[in-house]
Amino acid sequence: MSAPRYMDAALFQGLAGKAKDSPRGRAHHNFHEMEEPCHRMMVGMQPETYIPPHRHLSPDKAEALLVLKGKLGLLVFSEQGELLDKRVLEAGGECVGVDLSPGVFHALVVLAPDTLMFECKAGPYRPVSEAEMAHWAPREGDAGVAAYHAWMLAQFAEA
Repeated sequence: MSAPRYMDAALFQGLAGKAKDSPRGRAHHNFHEMEEPCHRMMVGMQPETYIPPHRHLSPDKAEALLVLKGKLGLLVFSEQGELLDKRVLEAGGECVGVDLSPGVFHALVVLAPDTLMFECKAGPYRPVSEAEMAHWAPREGDAGVAAYHAWMLAQFAEA
């Protein structure tokens, strides 16, 4: 049995710093071992990070997201890329998180610097497959990312 691992200010500050230093604008801190059946992690994110629309097709890949610090915008899409729902997830706000069922196309945008999220889903880790990526949205690194990311952020202009 391992000692308790705390989600404290030192961890928050360190993870936000790692996200600032990361070319992708985000960093993970795992509380789980990769072989564990329940994966628990904190994710530090900066506004420039691009999290493309995706889904998890495996029936055991529901995921729960909880904002611990800062603010995220959640976008939910149809199979064809129609925006079905959007919601601000904010630490201490009206809505602090979401539980997503497998198969739901979703994306996140970071609405505040140094945002930290807790994520929980079934292990083991499997990279998002081509079938789980949205065919109507650019992939990370594609030429169209800047324009699409700007559109995603614009959905929360009032937030």
